[in-house]
Amino acid sequence: MIEVHRTIRTSSERVFAVLADGWSYASWVVGAAHIRAVDAGWPAVGAQVHHRLGPWPLQVNDRTVVREMEPNRILELEAHAGPLGIARVRLTLERVSDTTTCVRMGWMAVSGAARFLPKALMSLLLRPRNAETLHRVEDLAVHREFTQSHDLGAAAGTHRDHPPVGSRQPIAGRGERRR
Repeated sequence: MIEVHRTIRTSSERVFAVLADGWSYASWVVGAAHIRAVDAGWPAVGAQVHHRLGPWPLQVNDRTVVREMEPNRILELEAHAGPLGIARVRLTLERVSDTTTCVRMGWMAVSGAARFLPKALMSLLLRPRNAETLHRVEDLAVHREFTQSHDLGAAAGTHRDHPPVGSRQPIAGRGERRR
């Protein structure tokens, strides 16, 4: 498994809120270009994000499936990548303190063409890509405005009566009121 990690100066709840927002998937996954649909249960086990990979007009419709999830700790995904095959991606959040989280991302090809490439080559290609992915997660987790009861609660599997994070409904920001 090819692994990268990043220490992020925010809580594991905020980091997981980003991962739990299926509509933000293309914002943090390098190579994902467009989200077509997100299953209502995301990030529950078996739920899927339907997305496009690659640059336009050469995009491939594909999907990512949740294989394991523990709120604020683990999100394991089965990422389908067209002809390259399927990868198992494991994101583990380790709470360092109330305001710091170490995020580890492991990546392993499980089928398709990528499985036959030498590990040294895959590592050379994927370490920078996956490091950029975690950098994007950090940017969203640290700088995105969340409302405690809406976004962070939804990420942890509570407040299911609220729309999911990223559902394009306005969220009160600085000086704004919810309507």
